[in-house]
Amino acid sequence: MPKILSVLLLLLMGALSMSIHAAEARTLVSGLNYPWDIEAYGDDFYITEKSGNLGVIHEGQLTRMPVVTSVPILDSKGGGLLGMALFPNFSETQRVALYQHYGSEGQRRNRVIEVVRDGNQWRETRVLLDNIPGHPLYNGGRVAFGPDGMLYISTGWTENRSRPQDLKSLAGKILRIKPDGSIPADNPFPDSPVWSLGHRNPQGIAWDNSGQLFNAEHGQSGHDEVNRVQAGANYGWPLIQGDNQREGMQRPLAHSGYSTWAPSGLAYDGKHLVVAALRSQGILLIDPDTGKTVKSVSLGERIRDLLVKEGVIYAITTNRSPRYDGDSDDRLIRVSID
Repeated sequence: MPKILSVLLLLLMGALSMSIHAAEARTLVSGLNYPWDIEAYGDDFYITEKSGNLGVIHEGQLTRMPVVTSVPILDSKGGGLLGMALFPNFSETQRVALYQHYGSEGQRRNRVIEVVRDGNQWRETRVLLDNIPGHPLYNGGRVAFGPDGMLYISTGWTENRSRPQDLKSLAGKILRIKPDGSIPADNPFPDSPVWSLGHRNPQGIAWDNSGQLFNAEHGQSGHDEVNRVQAGANYGWPLIQGDNQREGMQRPLAHSGYSTWAPSGLAYDGKHLVVAALRSQGILLIDPDTGKTVKSVSLGERIRDLLVKEGVIYAITTNRSPRYDGDSDDRLIRVSID
């Protein structure tokens, strides 16, 4: 059988074996401007917008608050104000960690900063990690506090084939630092924030109830991945992808084969890994033990990030793409899956 027919047959078999489930999406807030990250505290939602706002949704009303930084946010293509993590003592301190794209279109960088709420704005109080290589598209960008109280950061490969495998580079990695920006003594590489390497463009981070870390990342020409992340492990990019094997490198828990999910946000609902999918415009539920896709939910919109709160999925849409501009009315939605 010709190779192209074999590939098409595999794709068809995969599509037939994956159950597509209907879902109801109820709009809670509309009029969002390229939202990138959603978090919740109590009954309120916090949402970053790529242009430089950190908004608060209280009783269904959005209040946009600008983020004041020591160097300007570069809102360009896939860069801007990206990931967010509320500090564990947020109720007392109103502190938030943010992933910021900065520099110029010819010299892009990323950094992680701490901000504090100051009236109707957020003000930078310190830099936690700086000089993360930047790119028009591949910046990673997710930040999240783990069950160990440490801050985990995902970074993109910046289309440089050497960086993901280079322990001296912060690109193409999952990083781990203390809340004050210092390096934990139990990190796998001495005096380094690197937790794992060989990633392409990871944009999702989540933990299961046992404290196991997972990530979701964009592949190239398909081969999007969900990985079970271990300290010091190498996930192979750009040397292997999909079912390829190489000594000392980890294969993914799940991957999309020749199709594309374009996974972004990642959450855990107590039973499944819940993946926000941009390209396939929906949500995937993946078994964290087997890697099997249990449900594929079509929503007809690009889903950028999501969270699970009291068993309910809340998601934000990003119906623009860093590859093209244009107007969109993005939303915060509540998703009910059959």
